[in-house]
Amino acid sequence: MGAEATLRWIDTHAHLDFSEFDADREEVLGRAWAAGLVAIVNAGADLPSSRAGVELSAEHGRVFAAVGVHPHDAKDLTAEALAELEALARAPKVVAIGEIGLDFYRDLSPRPAQRSAFEAQLALAARVRKPVIVHDRDAHGEVMGILREWAPTLPLAEKGVLHCFSGSLEMALEAVELGFLISIAGPITYPNARKLPEIASALPLDRLLVETDCPFLAPHPYRGKRNESAYVPLVGEAVARARGVPVAEVARATTANAARVFGLGV
Repeated sequence: MGAEATLRWIDTHAHLDFSEFDADREEVLGRAWAAGLVAIVNAGADLPSSRAGVELSAEHGRVFAAVGVHPHDAKDLTAEALAELEALARAPKVVAIGEIGLDFYRDLSPRPAQRSAFEAQLALAARVRKPVIVHDRDAHGEVMGILREWAPTLPLAEKGVLHCFSGSLEMALEAVELGFLISIAGPITYPNARKLPEIASALPLDRLLVETDCPFLAPHPYRGKRNESAYVPLVGEAVARARGVPVAEVARATTANAARVFGLGV
């Protein structure tokens, strides 16, 4: 698959609890470890997937969980659901609140409900002192406006991650100034990728992460197929090409960055 399996990688955003992996989840994890991964952060999308992620992290030493309600399901974030999320957030291997944010592309929940759920879960992150994993699609200005107000309330140096980044370089630089890291996913490997290589080359290496967002957004040459965590080295290779540095340098830095922001003992 390209990158040497001796390199150490962390997939900072996966959905291994999704049904796409029901038939071969253990094999998928085995391929990830064989590809050099030392940890995977499994992100929640709603209450059931957050529960499943916590269970998965309890079963596998190198799997960690984030819990949260995605903007698609923001309309379902009741007070009771938020209370359960807070209880889940205190589980031993929960390392972040996410994925949370705004999605004005699909608009599967009304925008006021999305904003309310985003702000409620940011407040939760501040209460439990955990970083956030932010989903942003076609809502760049609003996401940044909310994060500007919230960032000072979290008493951590690393505020969280803008996952599967799709904004501008200017937005990325502002996010870095606020204390966020920028996570690069499979689209950086696509032949028509222009903006992501520029962002990956311009940002300080200590502010970059790599992810798969599996089962979605498989990198080239697997585009259109089910993505899995074993492919994260392909994302790292593309970041290395964009920066003109050895792949090993990107592996070392992104792994250290992920361990730092999520408090992973790897």
